[in-house]
Amino acid sequence: MKAVILPGDERVIVEERKIPDLGPHDVLVRTRASAICRSDMSLYHGSPIVGGEGAREGSVIPGHEAAGEVVRIGDSVTQVKEGDRVAGYLALGCNFCEYCLSGYMMLCKQWKCLGFDVDGGDADYFVLPERNCLHLPDELSFRAGAVMTDMLGSQYHVQKQLGVAGGKTVAVFGMGPMGLAAVLVGRAFGARIIAVDVIADRLEQASRLGADVVINSAADDALQRVLELTQGRGAEICIDCSGNPAGQNSALDAAAKLGAVAFVGESRATEINPSEQIIRKLLTVVGGWYFPAGDWEGIVRLVLDHKVPVEKLISHEFSIDQAEEAFQAFDRRETEKALFIW
Repeated sequence: MKAVILPGDERVIVEERKIPDLGPHDVLVRTRASAICRSDMSLYHGSPIVGGEGAREGSVIPGHEAAGEVVRIGDSVTQVKEGDRVAGYLALGCNFCEYCLSGYMMLCKQWKCLGFDVDGGDADYFVLPERNCLHLPDELSFRAGAVMTDMLGSQYHVQKQLGVAGGKTVAVFGMGPMGLAAVLVGRAFGARIIAVDVIADRLEQASRLGADVVINSAADDALQRVLELTQGRGAEICIDCSGNPAGQNSALDAAAKLGAVAFVGESRATEINPSEQIIRKLLTVVGGWYFPAGDWEGIVRLVLDHKVPVEKLISHEFSIDQAEEAFQAFDRRETEKALFIW
């Protein structure tokens, strides 16, 4: 089978590999769609944000957002059958600790990540433990399934935690793929959405996806505009998807008293003022990182019931043979959400 390898020196190799063997609780999935995520670029540049020796060596097949059809099952598999359409849940846990039992496998001390610790979906086939198979209804495409496993699922979980609903204003900072997913989910929950970014094209896309107001923070004072739009109170909920200090501080500053803020964009360091920005506003501040496996049915229902146009998040599609072109274009930010399609 063809598989992508990222040695870590900004090279992309498509090589022939043996179709993987199965353990008794595993299934073999023929890949139909696999998305490139900004976190994959840490492998591309040789500084993986998660993963063990294989990630550091660049020997693991990337791709933690993948969907396809089951073509073979292990001897002990009981809940998945050949022909099933599935998306992959990226976190593999021990299955016995309190976090795994509650569906939060990414919090397991022994967790491994699809596409970082174990081979992922940027290949003709990939292996999933049975428990990591997310059933994909016929009404949803493989493209939608791949995108729903990270961006949309993460936003569903964090916005459900924060109580996003009709009558509330949600300000989203950073209109990359995750921020655009936040717009879609917030709209489906019924909230008024304010989208903030410095790139005009991204703001135009946010408008097309349903943002009520867009603010170009390179030209306007985003905090002042949010205050103007909320009669001076601030937004009940702010979500930072930028991962940069300016966006994170803007989210804290723009949140109303007794409001809530979610940090979703990954970053290594940010300087904040807890007293002024959090304590004296009595803010609730949460981290948004993936979703518990039990949320999948709710995610699917949200997309189907509200006709959420998930595939509009996808800006470019490539074949596996175009992997070098795809990763280079993504690294240059010439694409938003990009997918490999079979």
